[in-house]
Amino acid sequence: RGRGGGRWGGKLQPYKRPPQAAEWVKPCQLPGFPGPFAGGGALPLEAQRLGLESYASDLNPVAVTINKAMIEIPPKFSGRSPVGSTLDRDKQGTLSEDWSGANGLAEDVRRYGAWMHAEAQKRIGHLYPPMEVTKEMADERPDLRPLLGQKITVIAWLWTRTVKSPNPAFSHADVPLASSFVLSNKEGKEVYVDPLVDGDSYRFVVKTGTPPISAKGGTTAGKRAAFICLLSKSPIDYNHIRSEGKAGRMGQRLMAIVAEGARGRIYLSPTAEQIATAESAKPGWSPEMELPNNPRDFKTPNYGLTKFGDLFTPRQLVALTTFSDLVQAAIERCKNDAITAGMPDDGLGLDMGGRG
Repeated sequence: RGRGGGRWGGKLQPYKRPPQAAEWVKPCQLPGFPGPFAGGGALPLEAQRLGLESYASDLNPVAVTINKAMIEIPPKFSGRSPVGSTLDRDKQGTLSEDWSGANGLAEDVRRYGAWMHAEAQKRIGHLYPPMEVTKEMADERPDLRPLLGQKITVIAWLWTRTVKSPNPAFSHADVPLASSFVLSNKEGKEVYVDPLVDGDSYRFVVKTGTPPISAKGGTTAGKRAAFICLLSKSPIDYNHIRSEGKAGRMGQRLMAIVAEGARGRIYLSPTAEQIATAESAKPGWSPEMELPNNPRDFKTPNYGLTKFGDLFTPRQLVALTTFSDLVQAAIERCKNDAITAGMPDDGLGLDMGGRG
């Protein structure tokens, strides 16, 4: 473009009269903010915080749902007090009584979330037991002595996939496919898993201190061999892993337990009790939908994991279905509480533009 004109279609054309400012901006009204590719909705949300009228759209239905939850729905409940019972939330002494803006709605989210947490604890809490620090554990790990006799909350279980050893002498053994045995690389807080081999069996022991070089690579052996048998040192190629998976012989083994400590995470060796508890989970439902049959881009069917349910442990499936059920229960609870609190119900939901 040159001064006073513009180039379209290879010909120099004079500019038409540019729009006047008054045609673009109304002096007494803030401009709208369009977010045609909104994604997580950060920009439309910030525009709304500034008082602009936000418009957001996206092709991804997940993104649309998030935007509705952040931008479209909260203003409908602006200035309303919460409807959920205060019994559904702990630490009531810290509650704010300022229900301006979205404070009331946010408080309801906390209350119903606390109710769901408590209900989930009743239903499946036995599948997530705390970890008691025993004398044997403290003798093996001096850093655990201050916690002797205490029950600490477990926040994660670290598993590794296993397959039968390709060595005929150890074909009865399930050997780990671990990419690394290092759990923490933080300076002064290094932790790693030491697989102790005893004949044709092994056990995982969590140790502190600088990890040996062998721990960094786990049981990997490079691209061609893929992994190495922990017991026989025989190479395990991808063909063997895939055939084991398709034959239903791919398993899993608990490698380490992560617990909540006063100064951060605590890594612990697996115990028979924790393993038995995890294996006791019996999901009543599993997603049977087939995974994409595109081996080049979606790898799991190559290993016998053909359904969505194959990607989860039994305990994870129990937890997911429990929370899914509780979401539906929370919806009914919230609806009844809102009606009891005197909120109008015209029979039309928010998705239909109503107040139900």
